Amino acid sequence: MKLARISQVRNLKNKTVLLRVDCNVPIERGKILDDARIVSSLATITFLRKKGAKIILVSHLGRPGGKVVRSLQLDPVAAVLSKHLGKAVPKIQTGNWHLTPQRKTILQKRFGTMKPGDVVLCDNIRFSKHEKHNSGTLAKDLASFADIFVLDGFAVAHRGSASVFGVSGLLKSYAGISLAKEVSTLDRFLSKRDSTAVAVLGGAKLETKMPVVKRLLPRVRFMLFGGVIANTYFRAKKYRVGASLTDMTHKDIICALGKKRKVCMPQDVLVGSVDGSSYRVVTIKKTPHVICKKDEAILDIGPQTVLSYSRQIKKAQTILWNGAMGYFEQKPYNMGTHAIARTIAARSKGHAYGMIGGGETIQSMNQVGMLDDIDFVSTGGGAMLAFLSGTVLPGLQHITK
Repeated sequence: MKLARISQVRNLKNKTVLLRVDCNVPIERGKILDDARIVSSLATITFLRKKGAKIILVSHLGRPGGKVVRSLQLDPVAAVLSKHLGKAVPKIQTGNWHLTPQRKTILQKRFGTMKPGDVVLCDNIRFSKHEKHNSGTLAKDLASFADIFVLDGFAVAHRGSASVFGVSGLLKSYAGISLAKEVSTLDRFLSKRDSTAVAVLGGAKLETKMPVVKRLLPRVRFMLFGGVIANTYFRAKKYRVGASLTDMTHKDIICALGKKRKVCMPQDVLVGSVDGSSYRVVTIKKTPHVICKKDEAILDIGPQTVLSYSRQIKKAQTILWNGAMGYFEQKPYNMGTHAIARTIAARSKGHAYGMIGGGETIQSMNQVGMLDDIDFVSTGGGAMLAFLSGTVLPGLQHITK
């Protein structure tokens, strides 16, 4: 995929750039716990500053539902940006983004006072009720403030929102440095034929995983499953899975998958109570049987599955992982996910090329302290899956050559 890249634009001096970033970071009591997404856009911000552009940053935080929520204001983000850039990044009060002619004029005058290299941050774009569905005049209002639009938040590229899709159709638009790098890496994974490649898929959201499974299956040597996909397979095959989380809307597809040689389902699982007070390992037999009681659930892959999956991962030169193997938030059900995380990290940056994406996947890699060992960490789980499935991302439509 060829993108129009902002890094290839020569004359940006005195140009006002509307830069859509993804600063949707975890915040607790006003403090940012992980600033990785903010850091990912620093390269583009720094590039634009050196070129003499005036930069208006737009981002969202959380899900305020189209209204102003004090705890989701972007003041902490502005503070972190100021620290990283060594320059004050004022936060612009935009309220609920209902821009009356008077309010719009005030903002235009404020942006008009900016000097080359200046950076400002607008408040949470999701305070607007028009952001999510690209309704009203929000996209048009945003476009009126700038000469150029740059998208540098890959994690929101699959959104058809006003600040992603809407405004990109109204201004000359480009991909930021971080976004272009992510797209290039994922594009290379899809186009490269690696007969040793392994994909590890888990988590709870089947609707985002199934299109990816269909597209990637011909491209990988093995596909290793855990989480709800595996639970659903067992239930569809008439195993009794008690209170395990399943999604039977995809049972026919998952049953068909289980027959394919490339597909690996767990050989054993950890079942027990959700609070982890009681648990046991259950070996999966070829004929349907009771895996767990009605008040129990499958909450992790078992030790034999960890060994089997690890062997396949160690043979791969390319590894893609999205989704936890079980309920990793609760001990002891984090053991399977953490074991897979360690194996993938140990093989990356040398023996193999390791790629991961998704909030819980990155979280689990952080928990084992090995995130820096991964070759490629996608900033967006949903966007990564959508891209890999072949979906045309709304945010990329107007920046694709």
